[in-house]
This record gives sequence, structure tokens and C-alpha cells, in this order.
Amino acid sequence: MTGSVALPLASLAGVLLGLGFFGGLWWTVRRAIDSRRPALWVGGSLLLRMGCAVTGFVLVCAGDWRRLVACLIGFWAARWLAVRLG
Repeated sequence: MTGSVALPLASLAGVLLGLGFFGGLWWTVRRAIDSRRPALWVGGSLLLRMGCAVTGFVLVCAGDWRRLVACLIGFWAARWLAVRLG
């Protein structure tokens, strides 16, 4: 894939990964508040969210550091959006 297409797609993938990560965090916190075992919710969610995010980064970057940076910028943009909306 050419650089002119790969980098915006990597950035979009980073945004989607970030929305999934921080959306999962929001959902986990809401569930953990009413749970009898909040540590289990938070710990399990962290492992699942981190696993999905790292797997997504590895698949998106495919050994190219520029795609990794673009994906991280997209992830950061999703974090920024989550902080502003939350």
C-alpha cells in the first residue's frame, strides 16, 4: 500500500483502537461501581483492552515505524476526545 493511503488509514485505525480502548474503560468503570468484585472487572478489562490495542498496533504497523506513529497519533486523538467528552 502506498504511503499516501497507508498513513491516513493507520491514523484512522488508531482512532478506532482508541475509541474501543477508552470506550471499554468507560464501560468497565460503570460496571465496576455496581459490582461485588470491582477488582476483577478492572483487572480483566485492562488485560483485554491492552491485548486488543497491542494486537491492533502490531497488525496496523506491519513493521513500518511511520504507520506505528500515525496509529499512535490516532490513538492519542481518541484519548483527547474521550477526555473532552467525559
